[in-house]
Amino acid sequence: MKQQHNCDVLIIGSGAAGLTLALHLAKNADVVILSKGPVNEGSTYYAQGGVAAVFDENDSIDAHVADTLVAGADICDPDIVRYTAENAKACMEWLIEQGVDFDQEQDEQGQPRYHLTREGGHSHRRILHAADATGRAIQTTLVDRVKNHSRIRIFERYNAVDLITKSAAADDKKSCIGAYVWNRNSEKVEAVHAKKVILATGGASKVYQYTSNPDVASGDGIAMAWRAGCRVANMEFNQFHPTCLFHPDARTFLLTEALRGEGAILRRPDGSRFMPEFDSRAELAPRDIVARAIDYEMKRLGADCMYLDISHKPADFIKQHFPTIFEKTMALGIDMTKQALPIVPAAHYTCGGVMIDKRGQTDVENLYAIGEVAYTGLHGANRMASNSLLECLVFARAAARDIAANLDSSKPYVKLPKWDESKVTDSDEEVIIQHNWHELRLFMWDYVGIVRTTKRLERALHRVELLQREIDEYYRNFRVSNNLLELRNLVQVAELIIHSALKRKESRGLHYTLDYPELDDSVPQTTILTP
Repeated sequence: MKQQHNCDVLIIGSGAAGLTLALHLAKNADVVILSKGPVNEGSTYYAQGGVAAVFDENDSIDAHVADTLVAGADICDPDIVRYTAENAKACMEWLIEQGVDFDQEQDEQGQPRYHLTREGGHSHRRILHAADATGRAIQTTLVDRVKNHSRIRIFERYNAVDLITKSAAADDKKSCIGAYVWNRNSEKVEAVHAKKVILATGGASKVYQYTSNPDVASGDGIAMAWRAGCRVANMEFNQFHPTCLFHPDARTFLLTEALRGEGAILRRPDGSRFMPEFDSRAELAPRDIVARAIDYEMKRLGADCMYLDISHKPADFIKQHFPTIFEKTMALGIDMTKQALPIVPAAHYTCGGVMIDKRGQTDVENLYAIGEVAYTGLHGANRMASNSLLECLVFARAAARDIAANLDSSKPYVKLPKWDESKVTDSDEEVIIQHNWHELRLFMWDYVGIVRTTKRLERALHRVELLQREIDEYYRNFRVSNNLLELRNLVQVAELIIHSALKRKESRGLHYTLDYPELDDSVPQTTILTP
């Protein structure tokens, strides 16, 4: 077993952001991609809706920008929003060149064009998609390209443990030179030395009991960057997807926003429609409004779930546009062409993250962050549908340009300090990890969820501080494991979320508190935490 691996570029994460970056860089650099599980297991693979970009001649960059700013509750960075919208089409054309097969239709003259759907917050149809499994189409296409590239190595079943840094200059600014990684196959910690390190680890929605995300979304990159000295921003804005399937055998199955874009209606258990009572845009209101409306109705009625109904559409239309959802729900005994689907909100997206500039650079030299792990300023207080995969593509390309321009491949590799586990033993109390894991996710859901109060947040902070002490002691005394590493990171991210939420004395976008129910423009737009 090698104790140290060397490469030009280490990419921690194997979703759309990490794979796109690898393919852009591999012509001129040796790249290692770290994947915590199988290379396809990540949020990208499960993304259903699509990617927003202006392809329709009746649409415009200005309209995409305006919609994003409105959805973000007026605290997006306008420069970043425009930069992203302006680069969207070129990034989509690159994906198409890689072989992603987006759905097409014929125009009035019988010529092929891309089928564009519409989702909440969008004023036009601008969502390119591959049926209702867009993420899978993107992920599998990029994985195939990466696996066939001679200068890219994929380390599957490897957890990043911590970043390795050193003082970079006289001003004592840190520089990242690699990472310690846990080989889940050998259960040993190894080191990877790299000239550039990129965090592409996704978000932290696994901090909540109910989430649409896969198990790997445990906030690893945010926690590692924080421990390395990076600032984080806007962690109070956690997006809850309004429509996750409510079924004991499919707890994380998402029902894409495109369903509502194609006319699906939200109903109470008695069949009555309720969204027009909350917003003039009804089912096409931004996700924070829809999620709060569902949460309100569930609590008001004491109901376990609400319902999403598209059965009024022709059966062939439903099967053609939503084949994945149709097959999944039929397997569970629900025929969506004839009956409504039971739904609940679930934690879905982390709008805040590690602070970066337009090139993807963090506060630590040679360390970048792209995708959901990063805070770019694009999403503000609420991410608009189908801007997430777009952000991955745009900032992966931006980071690739900066890295390629500043990478010195001739620079020699250095020997990194070995991981020291001489004073630790195998755990004989794994039950502690399991107990703390469940406790954390439950009180985050109850106290730091869709609707908050200062008292709930303070109670959650007290519990997090107790858990941190227990987990730190455990981490010092026992050998690492997957559950321990993820729990350590989730507890750190939970603390950042709570501190951010306590700092924002208003309700805006995804942060809604009963103690400060109104907007307050005197509150700083960006909540910045510094280590």
